[in-house]
Amino acid sequence: MKTAILMMAHGSRIAEANDAAYQVAHMVKEQTGFEIVEVSFRELYEPNIQNGIDTCVTKGAERILLMPYFLFMGAHVQHDLPEEIAEAQKRHPGLIMEMGGHLGVHRKLAEIEAERIGESLERLGWR
Repeated sequence: MKTAILMMAHGSRIAEANDAAYQVAHMVKEQTGFEIVEVSFRELYEPNIQNGIDTCVTKGAERILLMPYFLFMGAHVQHDLPEEIAEAQKRHPGLIMEMGGHLGVHRKLAEIEAERIGESLERLGWR
């Protein structure tokens, strides 16, 4: 059974701000080996989540793991994203779709923040 990963990000009116999601998706694809890794946006940018799901199906996905690329458990993660999945289920009744966990609190995120602090201190000459 072919599995797709669909990263669901918030989206921004500034196109360059959305590039980060594509860069992370590319790294995820390399690290996981999944053939289908797509990006979609909840609002303000295309493709929207419905189009992202449709793209996965067009590429042969029989099941999709929808991953919220959100830091916190907010209204989008709790309500809006599950509603998007329910809406898509009406168009694709045989498709298996499950939502994975949002980024949340994780030691690796703290490591990244500490790294960025170090970089900033160096750049500012505050070390």
